[in-house]
Amino acid sequence: MPTETVIVVGDAHLGQVPAAVDEAFRAFLLEVPQPGDHLIVNGDLFDFWFEYRSVIPRHAFPTLAALDHTRRRDVRLTLIGGNHDRWGGSFWERELGAAFHPRAAELPLAGWRAHVAHGDGLADPLAGGRMLHVVTHHPWTAGLFRLLHPDLGNWMVGHFSRGVAEQTRDERTLARAAGLQETYARGLLDRRTELDLVVLGHTHRPALAAVAARRWYLNPGAWMNGFSYAVITADGPSLRQFRG
Repeated sequence: MPTETVIVVGDAHLGQVPAAVDEAFRAFLLEVPQPGDHLIVNGDLFDFWFEYRSVIPRHAFPTLAALDHTRRRDVRLTLIGGNHDRWGGSFWERELGAAFHPRAAELPLAGWRAHVAHGDGLADPLAGGRMLHVVTHHPWTAGLFRLLHPDLGNWMVGHFSRGVAEQTRDERTLARAAGLQETYARGLLDRRTELDLVVLGHTHRPALAAVAARRWYLNPGAWMNGFSYAVITADGPSLRQFRG
């Protein structure tokens, strides 16, 4: 029987949240993933991340140092790109020894066959969210953004991100997005009978649904909202909350 323990966390949006959220995430990295575990960060770890050839965001340094320490404790590290931070490249593998998937990935997790994606663009009820998904995936977007000075680029995105956050806090919109996402996950499991597990994020709503015997849809929720995460073992997935 597989003995791997997989920890899934996402939607921390570090850089646009109170300092206590950053501090709790670093405490979580010290306490929860243990040697031999597999940590998956399922998108939007940072509210904005863009990989230049020789520059990284200054505010990200403490978290990156904590992730490096975690990996050096023999914790396998996988990052999935989200709509706020999918413009990664060689940094994650070369500097942190982490696997990076800018979009979806299909991975064996604790013996389960899993489809893992951040989830943006799959069930966004707002036209603006669907348009943002198209823009962030376009190959020209990163090339054009790279022409900007990093200070200017980060300022522009920070200003834009705060505006988007204000528009997406409506509870009815969030509930609708969560419902559409679960419908998508159930449909994927119906079509892909070889899959045991669909793991998504993005809606900031934790969810664990048994679609059939030993088959699940899982959303760990948003770290920024109550320090939620998920654990996957040979027995299946479960939702958790970090207490510090």
